[in-house]
Amino acid sequence: MKYKLLSYNPEQTIALGTLFGRHLRADDVVALIGIFGGGKTYFTKGIAQGLGVKNSNEIISPSFTLCHIHKGKKLTLYHLDVQRLKRPADFTDLGIIDFFPGGVAVIEWADKFLKTLAPLHIIKVLFKVKGRTKRQLEFSFEGKRFTGLVNKLKSIITTSDISHSGVGSNPPPSPWPGR
Repeated sequence: MKYKLLSYNPEQTIALGTLFGRHLRADDVVALIGIFGGGKTYFTKGIAQGLGVKNSNEIISPSFTLCHIHKGKKLTLYHLDVQRLKRPADFTDLGIIDFFPGGVAVIEWADKFLKTLAPLHIIKVLFKVKGRTKRQLEFSFEGKRFTGLVNKLKSIITTSDISHSGVGSNPPPSPWPGR
């Protein structure tokens, strides 16, 4: 199943991630896919907020350390950036899959290792740049677990304050930092 949303600035991407993070469960894996500057880390900041991580605004991509661990009120967030890993064996030899039981794993550049992640509860989020500030987020998954999560997300977006912040509508643009 696939579901697409638009975000027009980083604040909206964070807000969307926050809603998403509130509904994640232990052992969920969020596979983030997209180019540099596509919004993956902003979405992860939102997930961290949704999980109750303190200082979630300070979250950065673990490009050089591979993994940052953030304790949340709800669950622990394991934020991985596997862009530098070259082969599936690099991923499995490190024991990454066994590393985050009982928490939520958010993996940037996960497209390189989707087959390795196959036995886990995975929801893929593809980030597409649609303009200077506009991003399309495409959620794709299999199975009932994420059908319920995405249906909750759809319902919340159409009935809550997130719709007033412009996710899915066309608010005045706010530039992405560094762009």
